[in-house]
Amino acid sequence: LQRDAKGQYLFDLLCHHLNLLEKDYFGIRFVDPDKQRHWLEFTKSVVKQMRAQPPFTMCFRVKFYPTDPAALKEEITRYLVFLQIKRDLYHGRLLCKTSDAALLAAYILQAEIGDYDPGKHPEGYSSKFQFFPKHSEKLERKIAEIHKSELSGQTPATSELNFLRKAQTLETYGVDPHPCKDVSGNAAFLAFTPFGFVVLQGNKRVHFIKWNEVTKMKFEGKTFYLYVSQKEEKKIVLTYFAPTPEACKHLWKCGIENQAFYKLEKSSQVRTVSSSNLFFKGSRFRYSGRVAKEVMESSAKIKREPPEIHRAGLVPSRSCPSITHGPRLSSVPRTRRRAVHISIMEGRARRGGAHACEHTLTHPRQGDTRTRSWIFVLPTPVAEHSLELMLLARQANGAPCSIEEEQEPEAGTPAGTAEAAGGELRALCPGTGGPGA
Repeated sequence: LQRDAKGQYLFDLLCHHLNLLEKDYFGIRFVDPDKQRHWLEFTKSVVKQMRAQPPFTMCFRVKFYPTDPAALKEEITRYLVFLQIKRDLYHGRLLCKTSDAALLAAYILQAEIGDYDPGKHPEGYSSKFQFFPKHSEKLERKIAEIHKSELSGQTPATSELNFLRKAQTLETYGVDPHPCKDVSGNAAFLAFTPFGFVVLQGNKRVHFIKWNEVTKMKFEGKTFYLYVSQKEEKKIVLTYFAPTPEACKHLWKCGIENQAFYKLEKSSQVRTVSSSNLFFKGSRFRYSGRVAKEVMESSAKIKREPPEIHRAGLVPSRSCPSITHGPRLSSVPRTRRRAVHISIMEGRARRGGAHACEHTLTHPRQGDTRTRSWIFVLPTPVAEHSLELMLLARQANGAPCSIEEEQEPEAGTPAGTAEAAGGELRALCPGTGGPGA
C-alpha cells in the first residue's frame, strides 16, 4: 500500500474482492495502541491514521445498519448484514425476549444446516450452537422445536431474510454501544441507530430521541452534549461522560456521521461540524459519504446477475461456533492479488497471541524502494474468558442479556487476539419494560 493511499482505496479494493456494490452501509474499524476504536476515514491516508507499526489489523463490519434490511437490493448485501446481526446477537448487543430469541436462533439454524433430519440431528443438537452469550436448556429445546416444525423447506436466503425482518423490529437493532456515565455517575450505554439516539441504562431504555429532534452534538474533553428540541419548543441538553477524551471524540464523530446518513436528503447538505461553539476552536469533522436516501436510490439501479454467495456458516469458529466441522468454505471469491495484501480470516486466534498467518508477514528487503504496509481485515475475535462474564437474565421475561463493548484486535497484532485487545466488558440486563421487553 503506497503511503499516500487513502482509506477509500483500501475500502473499494475490499468491496471489489467481496463483489459488493451496496457498500455504503459498511466500514473498516481498527483499535489504536491505547485500545480506542476508530473508523477508518476514507478521505485520509491509511498509514497516517494508524499509530501502530505495520502490519495493521482492521475489522470490516456494518457501520450504518439499513433502516429496512429486507429492502436491500442484493442477496450478498443481505447476507453480510445477516452475519453482522448474528454476531450482535451472540455478543449480547441485540436484546430480545425469549420467544424472539428462540425464533432468531431457529432462523440461524435453518440457514446453516437446512431442514431438520432425525438421522443427522440427534436429540439436543441445537445445544452445539452458541447463539447467545449463555442460554438455558429450555431455550435450546424451544429453538429445536421451531426449527423442526416451522421452518422446513426454507432456503438459506429465505431464512436469513426472515431473520433480518425479525431483528429489525427489536428496540436494540443497530445498537453499537459506547460506555459512558451520566451526571449522577451511573453507568450507561449510548448508541446511534437508524431511527435515532438511544441511551440504555440499568434495565431499560431511558432515552430514545429521533434524528429530527437532535439539533446539535458537541464534546469538550470527556464530556459529550446532546441538544434536543422536542414538541412545544421543549429543549433539553443531555450530558454524559466518556472514559477518555479520545472515546468522547469517537462518540461525537459517530453521532455526526449517523445523523448525516439517516437524516439528510442529499450528501450536498452535509456541512463541516465543529465540536465547540467557537468555529476556530475545537475539533472539526465532516461526513464524507452518501446518505441513506441516495444509497437506496443507487441500489434500485443495480442491474447485474446476482453474484454467487459462498456461505461460510458451517465453518466452526470461536466467535460463532457451529455444529458441523466440515471443510473451510471461502466466503469471498478468489481474486488476483494487487498492491494491498488482504487476508480475510475466521476470527480464530490461538492462545498466547500466535500469529495465524505468519507466512504472509514478510517485509520488503533493504534497498527496495517500494513502500508497502501490510493490512489484515479480520472478523472481531472473542476472548474465551469474556464469555464467562456474560449473563443470561433469569427474570420474568426470560430475556437473554447483556451489551458488551465488542473487543477488536489491537493495532499491530495480526492474530487479533481478544486478550490483546483488552476491551472493557459491560453487562446490561433487561428487566420488565427494558430493551428486551
